[in-house]
Amino acid sequence: MRIIALVKYVPDSGDEVGFEPDLSLGRVGPSSRLSELDEYAVEQALRLRTELAGATLTVLSVGPAEAESALRKALQMGADDAVLVTDEAIAGSDVFGTATVLSAAIRSLEGGLVVAGMSSTDAGLGVVPALLADSLSWPLLSQAAAVSVEAGLAKIARVDETGSRVVEAALPAVVSVTDQSGEPRYPSFKDVLAAKKKSVATLTLADLGVDASAAGAGSARVEVLAVSRNADRAAGRVIVDVDGSSVDEIIDFLAAATK
Repeated sequence: MRIIALVKYVPDSGDEVGFEPDLSLGRVGPSSRLSELDEYAVEQALRLRTELAGATLTVLSVGPAEAESALRKALQMGADDAVLVTDEAIAGSDVFGTATVLSAAIRSLEGGLVVAGMSSTDAGLGVVPALLADSLSWPLLSQAAAVSVEAGLAKIARVDETGSRVVEAALPAVVSVTDQSGEPRYPSFKDVLAAKKKSVATLTLADLGVDASAAGAGSARVEVLAVSRNADRAAGRVIVDVDGSSVDEIIDFLAAATK
């Protein structure tokens, strides 16, 4: 069985966000990387591959050519191979267009289990696994804190606002995992060297039989009209305690602020 882990190339969360002239998020930069939440998906996919005899793990991404670096990180973690769907027509895709492209790629790869992160660290919408499952007509097991596969069934421990429960579904299926599912492994020097010999295949929309009108900014259901920075935070008041009066000053300040 082929397990497919979905990964995304995103700006580093510690960097200042930039935007392109068309108001799309600037993804390409020296600090852009594999989304941290997707590392949990790769980790769980690796554990499942170990448990399932004959299973292989492919990491899949949709993005610019530079997204190969994110795939390389997943290969260093231990994935067998990687696929990057990159095409100028994909630029500006929303979650619906992204799900369309991903589902076509998954069908072409004949995956039996898709593992995704709970959300991306850039847009943070967290809806792609659900849209993908709907497009594939596969069951979705979301917000998994633990995942296992046995006798053709995927089983997860799900923790949400209603509590903890066990949910299962027949394969093929889509599973999204949380950051509570298990700490991602850190690649060793040997793993890094081994990853250099692993392949990253590149596909276009034409390769997948996807019409260019089904993805990209032209098909997006959301249009960004303007982008503005948050107002700079006003300077705070500094209270210096020189004679023990600072407590009274703080009390007076808080009393005035709550009126």
